[in-house]
Amino acid sequence: MNKFLFTALILFLMPLKVFCTDIIPQYVSIEDTRTLGVYQVPNEIVLYKEPDEVSNVVQNISWIGETVYPDTVKAKDLFVVHIPSKNLGFLAVYDETEDWVEVIYNNRTGARGWLKKDDPYRFMSWVMFYNTYGRKYGLNMMKEIPESAKNIHVSTDDNSKIIGTINMPQKINLTAIRGNWALVSVYDIDRTPKTGYIKWRSENGEKYFFPAMK
Repeated sequence: MNKFLFTALILFLMPLKVFCTDIIPQYVSIEDTRTLGVYQVPNEIVLYKEPDEVSNVVQNISWIGETVYPDTVKAKDLFVVHIPSKNLGFLAVYDETEDWVEVIYNNRTGARGWLKKDDPYRFMSWVMFYNTYGRKYGLNMMKEIPESAKNIHVSTDDNSKIIGTINMPQKINLTAIRGNWALVSVYDIDRTPKTGYIKWRSENGEKYFFPAMK
């Protein structure tokens, strides 16, 4: 058994911590906004310099729950979304081919590597990701978003009529994604439902709202 598989086996046998810390984006980020979507990664991640198994390996990573090996790799730098209790982890995808995805494996430095797809359905464009998880769990409003992103419009147009403003949302239900816009029903602090369109991301790819996964 090679060293990498042995390490992975040890990780699987290790007990999980009782209290797990989920990683879900909370703040608007202007870094790495031009990503295509996310890839749900397996517990063994082999990253190559090029989309070819004969190219150099730039990083080997094993993980299970909250445990990540090598310990120089931090979960908060690795994952875009990480829910240890469900053993669920997503990396941001920078580029894609039929058989490979180029993922960001360090959100702090922007380091990237190519991962061979083991399942074509693990890759999700941002629209697909939002339609899947946003419709299931609803959306969270990111911190430090521009005031204009809190406006609820009657249509998918910046110049359309504003019918309400999100102040202290208790729940944001997502109905559909249309480009950079989302059709939502918002229950604010006054518990009066407001239905209309919000801009879930900017033209540059900055996320203003994110699925409230749990």
